[in-house]
Amino acid sequence: MTQKPSIPKGTRDFGPSEMAGRDYIFDTVRSVFRKYGYSPIETPAMENLSTLLGKYGEEGDRLLFKILNSGDAFKDIRQLPSAELSEAGSNALALRVCEKGLRYDLTVPFARFVVQHRNELTFPFKRYQIQPVWRADRPQKGRYREFYQCDVDVIGSRSLLNELELVQITDEVFRTLGIRVRIQINNRKVLAGLAEVSGQPDKLTDITVAIDKIEKTGIDAVKAELAERGVLPESIARIEPVLSLSGTNSSKIAEMRKLLAGSAIGQIGLDELEELFGLITSAGIATEVEFSLSLARGLNYYTGAIFEVKALDFAIGSICGGGRYDDLTGIFGLPDTSGVGISFGADRIYDVLTGLDKFPKEAVRGTEYLFANMGGSSLEYILSAAAKFRAAGHAAEIYPEPVKLRKQFEYADKKGIKYVILAGDDEIACQELSIKDIQNGEQRKVKISDIF
Repeated sequence: MTQKPSIPKGTRDFGPSEMAGRDYIFDTVRSVFRKYGYSPIETPAMENLSTLLGKYGEEGDRLLFKILNSGDAFKDIRQLPSAELSEAGSNALALRVCEKGLRYDLTVPFARFVVQHRNELTFPFKRYQIQPVWRADRPQKGRYREFYQCDVDVIGSRSLLNELELVQITDEVFRTLGIRVRIQINNRKVLAGLAEVSGQPDKLTDITVAIDKIEKTGIDAVKAELAERGVLPESIARIEPVLSLSGTNSSKIAEMRKLLAGSAIGQIGLDELEELFGLITSAGIATEVEFSLSLARGLNYYTGAIFEVKALDFAIGSICGGGRYDDLTGIFGLPDTSGVGISFGADRIYDVLTGLDKFPKEAVRGTEYLFANMGGSSLEYILSAAAKFRAAGHAAEIYPEPVKLRKQFEYADKKGIKYVILAGDDEIACQELSIKDIQNGEQRKVKISDIF
């Protein structure tokens, strides 16, 4: 029985035209990253599972793709007493049968890389990384199980100039791509202060996970989830006004200073935000930048500024996000090494550019010229001519068989090749080429010496 070919849900194939668009995105972000002094690295698709577990919160642990050990992976599990088996947590059981997992993001592997190679690096270390990540999420519009991230991070400096630089990079990338966006910024210290003044500082993770969903589910659903997570009604009542604050960034900060009057950590977060927004104003950032109190980004390792970027003209989730992490490397043996980074979601950016028809035509065009194969003595002539076109930077190909010209023109039309070049006996005798624009039918003869 013939098996119908398929791929796992949440993954995609990309043909030549899609790859041209993706390469345009990668080339754009890469050029901006390099402009600001960031260098490329790569890390393996799989990491030790112990590297990944516990870094992304309970939801992140659930969404990790775990790789079964080779051989009889469940041998040790079957030998456990039933009582011990029932008491063991899911992470503990996973570590018994899985030693490795596919990376969930690029930041934790980056922290592991920094610690492992710290004697080879110059700090502050600025790196970019463009690679796929995997999440066992439920596939839906704009959400995939395999997708590319384009990360840019600096580690080994606490200066808020690094946060400013990430905002500048974000501004330049999306202006270059022609996508109007809003950059949203918050600070995890402000959220910690909010948990503190609500009377339940131990519920910071529950509060951040819940309010991070407010744009998707609305405030009532967030309040219901907070209650389900054990946040007391009086605490929810203190949190709710914060989520509905409006006005300028300055007025929000001023209002939050009153609401967080009893929290030292919250005031430090507001100080950092005030300084960062001042730097953004001084730098003349063209993109709209907003202090968003509902922005939480539920990843456990964030400790300071957090960022999220939304497209203004296309309905999709965030297309870029990141934040400050003060001690992520400490987990791997290098404490007190602060870093900050931001990640561009290439797949969602691709969907936005496609939906808005923003891909430049020259960016996604493949072959420009097709040399028709007329057989006989013309082959040597067109081989030489095609080489000259390529040397001049033009994408050119030669049709492989000397078949009817109609078939060769059909091939060019289907591939979106604009020009077909003909070289018969007359052209060869005069050292010319006949160049036909197959879109409008115009044809002209040009001497090779005039082209190059």
